[in-house]
Amino acid sequence: MPDLVAILCSGQGGEHSAMFDLVADCPEAEPVFAVAAGVLGQDPRRFVREAAPADLFSDRSGQILCCTQAVAVWAALGSDRPARAVIAGYSIGELAAWGCAGALDGPTVLRLAQRRAAVMDAAAPEAGGLAGIVGLRRPTLEPILEQHALFIAIVNDVDSFVVGGYRAGLEAACQKAAARGAKHAVILPVAVPSHTPLLAAATEQFRTILRDSSTQRPGAGYRLLSGIDGDTVYDIQTGIDKLARQISTTIDWAACLESCRSAGAVAALELGPGTALSHMASALFPDGRARAVEEFRTLSGLRTWLQRAMG
Repeated sequence: MPDLVAILCSGQGGEHSAMFDLVADCPEAEPVFAVAAGVLGQDPRRFVREAAPADLFSDRSGQILCCTQAVAVWAALGSDRPARAVIAGYSIGELAAWGCAGALDGPTVLRLAQRRAAVMDAAAPEAGGLAGIVGLRRPTLEPILEQHALFIAIVNDVDSFVVGGYRAGLEAACQKAAARGAKHAVILPVAVPSHTPLLAAATEQFRTILRDSSTQRPGAGYRLLSGIDGDTVYDIQTGIDKLARQISTTIDWAACLESCRSAGAVAALELGPGTALSHMASALFPDGRARAVEEFRTLSGLRTWLQRAMG
């Protein structure tokens, strides 16, 4: 039996002009790019090369592009996809993870990404956003957040967090966190306070959208994880509720990574864009067994690494 591989679907923030280069000319990925062009309004391969930074990193574009990347790479791998995988996604990446696991088809994932962005943008308050704070543990960080009406949006590690709320509070909290010894405290280029109660209205709307979508159980050999707790999605309706709730609920990415390792995964592959998730996974998958797709120069090289990782 082949070894279990962790498949990690990236969130926003790592978009770049070369993000589709590895699979841009792959015939298996062409249908994905065609659907994405209809959703985005332009061929995504051209969009990432020509878009201004403000457009490239907008909430709508970012969500569509991240899902396109994961679904396109997954399609390009074809028969070389792992036969056994535990699949998790970071923020919008969780929607892509549903596609990779077979719980949603690729075109549906891309259309849902567009609708998810729309309801989030509509619900987001003005002057909201996110910040990254690294180097403080929760007992030290939480009083600072409470003082400025902020929320933990994502748990990356015991001392690594993304926090959300209003920008004025984020700026003050970053200054206080730095004064308390944080190694990193910076406002992120994001205008939507994702994964906080400020987006509760978007959760309700997206839950209805998901319930009207065609879903099914993950494919044989695939274990799909919920982002808010790292638990396996056994019941699709429960999974839909969690997928909607993560818009306004803290994501526990540290728990997702631990679940990947506890399930018996021997290697981790981040589908991209970016390399943030593979870097976070490297402590659990040492000796080069946590890799990102964009680290490979050719699709054949990626396939070779995957075959070796699967034993």
